[in-house]
Amino acid sequence: MENQLLKIVNDYGSPVYVYDADVITSQYKRLKKAFSGVENLKIHYAVKALSNISVLKLFHKLGAGLDTVSIQEAQLGLKAGFDPSSIIYTPNGVALQEIQEAAELGIQINIDNLSILEQFGSLHPEVPVCIRINPHVMAGGNTNISVGHIDSKFGISIHQIPHLLRIVKNTGMRINGIHMHTGSDILDIDVFLYASEILFDTAKHFPDLEFMDFGSGFKVPYKDGDIETNIEELGKKLTHRFNDFCKEYGKELTLAFEPGKFLVSQAGVFLTKVNAVKQTTSTVFAQVDSGFNHLIRPMLYGSQHEIINISNPDGRERFYSVVGYICETDTFANNRRISEIREGDILCFKNAGAYCFTMASNYNSRYRPAEVLVHNGEAHLIRKRETFQDLLHNQVEIAL
Repeated sequence: MENQLLKIVNDYGSPVYVYDADVITSQYKRLKKAFSGVENLKIHYAVKALSNISVLKLFHKLGAGLDTVSIQEAQLGLKAGFDPSSIIYTPNGVALQEIQEAAELGIQINIDNLSILEQFGSLHPEVPVCIRINPHVMAGGNTNISVGHIDSKFGISIHQIPHLLRIVKNTGMRINGIHMHTGSDILDIDVFLYASEILFDTAKHFPDLEFMDFGSGFKVPYKDGDIETNIEELGKKLTHRFNDFCKEYGKELTLAFEPGKFLVSQAGVFLTKVNAVKQTTSTVFAQVDSGFNHLIRPMLYGSQHEIINISNPDGRERFYSVVGYICETDTFANNRRISEIREGDILCFKNAGAYCFTMASNYNSRYRPAEVLVHNGEAHLIRKRETFQDLLHNQVEIAL
């Protein structure tokens, strides 16, 4: 694999994102297998994790649906060949007009705001709506990525159910789905199951449901020995409870998930070239041809991406701080043990498939990198590296 990655850098330059279609496929099948005891299962891939249209086409081929959070993501899904009915649109804080636009496209809408729900239901009572519930359950320990706690901006509070039911009754609208998403990096399955019980209790208020969406947030390992969500155990326990609930409810519902990181994180790597090795009085810096304009997660969330020197994988390990070329503090790793780094070496950042390229920017007027998909063992360019003309594309020069 290292030789192929080095060849990709040689062919397409650096920095570059590389995704492995086989890993994506394996993760998708693993999740399907974990919930094989559910009669109706739907996996909606969370587009925000990695939105390249070639990746979306891969998920379409696998039989997935899409979870989208903007009208643009929904349009990308349609462009990739998805049927509107297989796309769920779960925005937050958008104008009513955007929700109406999604509904007009035939996409399943998911509303998490009582005011917007009442407005939409009054105008379009015939359009089925899913409701996003905030169960007030904290998943993970980081409020940046945990979105089900009481202070979250996401979802309709379970304490507002009476108000919600009054809106549904007054507008005559039909609720066909119920949804929750507690956040990322779920480790305690019992906490997730506890939140699920809240969703089951809420679902009893709505007689016309077609599906229940339990969100996602499954943790993946970021380093050797790292802990992850036990998908198989969750599948066994939630399948049993869901099937029992369907019997109690009186009909078979669809069990839906919307994973992003779980499906694509481990499939991606980010390759950078070392511009310089800089020794200071206390630190050895490996300075690469990238920065938080390309990979912001370590600076934004404190996330740790394993870094290996694929140009010198068997070299003697030394301690390095890996930093970027942005005119800000953009430290990828502090005092990390990495095989000896020389100028010109290629460093590989693992777990770069989710929330990496999609959060890239042109800060410092730097170009966003290329993207490559390895499919059936062959590397395919799926996004060209930006050029100077791309920086100017939408700018309008005026005479001064």
